[in-house]
Amino acid sequence: MLDVLIIGSGGAGLSAALAAKETSRLEGVGQGDASILVVGKGLPTHSQTAMAQGAINAALGNEGEDHPSLHIDDTIRAARGLCDEAMVRKLCADAPKTIEWLEGLGVPFSRRESDASSVLESIAQRQMGGASAKRACYAQDYTGLKILHTLYDSCLKEEIAFLDEHYLLNLVTQKTSTDTIVKGAVFLNIRSGEVVQIDAKSVVVATGGYGSLYHGYTTNAYGTMGDGIAAVLRAGGGVSDMEFVQFHPTGLKHSCILMSESARGEGGYLVNSDNERFIDELKPRDEVARAIFAQLAKGKEVFLDLRHLGKEKLTHLLPQEVALCKLHEGVDPVSQPVPIKPVAHYTMGGIDVDDALEVNGIKGCFAAGECANAKVHGANRLGGNSLLEVVAFGRFAGENAYKQSVYASKIPANTHALEKEKAQLLALFAKESQLNFYAQRKALGRLFYEKVGIVRENSQLRIALDSVMQMQVALSKMGIADKSKENNQTLVEYLEFQNALLLAPTVISAALARDESRGAHFKEGFEAESDAFKKHIVLQWKV
Repeated sequence: MLDVLIIGSGGAGLSAALAAKETSRLEGVGQGDASILVVGKGLPTHSQTAMAQGAINAALGNEGEDHPSLHIDDTIRAARGLCDEAMVRKLCADAPKTIEWLEGLGVPFSRRESDASSVLESIAQRQMGGASAKRACYAQDYTGLKILHTLYDSCLKEEIAFLDEHYLLNLVTQKTSTDTIVKGAVFLNIRSGEVVQIDAKSVVVATGGYGSLYHGYTTNAYGTMGDGIAAVLRAGGGVSDMEFVQFHPTGLKHSCILMSESARGEGGYLVNSDNERFIDELKPRDEVARAIFAQLAKGKEVFLDLRHLGKEKLTHLLPQEVALCKLHEGVDPVSQPVPIKPVAHYTMGGIDVDDALEVNGIKGCFAAGECANAKVHGANRLGGNSLLEVVAFGRFAGENAYKQSVYASKIPANTHALEKEKAQLLALFAKESQLNFYAQRKALGRLFYEKVGIVRENSQLRIALDSVMQMQVALSKMGIADKSKENNQTLVEYLEFQNALLLAPTVISAALARDESRGAHFKEGFEAESDAFKKHIVLQWKV
């Protein structure tokens, strides 16, 4: 029986694994021989963290006056007050220590040209939207990728075990007279097609967000369907703030590939087809996205103009952005404006957790990263805070999970959950497919972008909810055409779509319940923020 099972091999999962290992070595806590396993749907270096191009926030003050208190204020302001200030203080006040830890691991941050008296003072910082100072530490425009690779290398050095290409089916829990206790999880081995149960004293869920509900209109990878969030819901946990979905202002027009906020942080302009600048490019993302949406609604095109920055600066600081524009849009940003549109990017809501990041309602189960709602982002995430949360709260969850495991029961769960999952998969393979779920997945993405998007209206939300309920009913007619047992990607994508249909009503229901406009949730007819709704909407699912 494992001490700590970590589900998800992105930045939060890897940070949790390293922290659990470190905590096991502390005198009076562990013996240094903790059994830790990181299980991922894909390969660690393919995770969503690698797509975070821009930067990670910390008030180092290397590029001008800054202080953690200003970082805290900016985060609360961006969140529109809908956050736990104690958790925000923990995230922001400890941010310099998080950067110091990453620096110690070997993350190759970009450096300042001027002399510095310490390694931390040598780290270059750039401006991000909604920030009152240049506090975003970066590694060119590959920040997430370089953090992820460094974390993975560090895990290998620590001889932390990995189990790749295993898809989470469900958590294994045990009910007592007072509690639901996590005992592990059941997975599909994608390569072999076998179903396996992994028992553990504690579990960290770090499986990412649900941005691919907006399939075809998101910067996220196709598989970002909220697998871990759905598993927690089925196990008896709750979700909160699901209505808050951040739309990044600058996705490439035709591919939805992300153009990092760092492009605007370095001085890029937003212009319409009349070559007019219409918004302060460094306002919070929700405001910029709505301003672009308004231009598009008028029939105008919108462009990110980087030409004035010059070839040398673009190729030195933003090499990935230049390459992505050429590859996906056929545009050279050195000499041409880049056509863009707002697309779904980040989900502020997620698994409802307490201040130790333990899932409310499931003992011994922790959650970190985008899948969790630690109540630091509120109604709108501050750019540069996602990588910070992934690392800082990933470590916090891993530390707490290991401490929990020291006192947890060593008696494994029975195999009822394993046998149930095996039977359900056998039934799915035997089922005839009468309706193509890929077409339904595409329709769901368009439905969400058009009716649960940047600007919302109650009548359109009700239409969306009715449509999703019809899809849920039609699911009985959907199946998989590929009956192969091994390496069946169609099976995995069908299971992801099932999870999407479980989570979709929580997003719409929460949006209907919140009759106000706050941050990324902007509702026509309710343009003002209301004190009556300065609260978190928590939902549970009865299955």
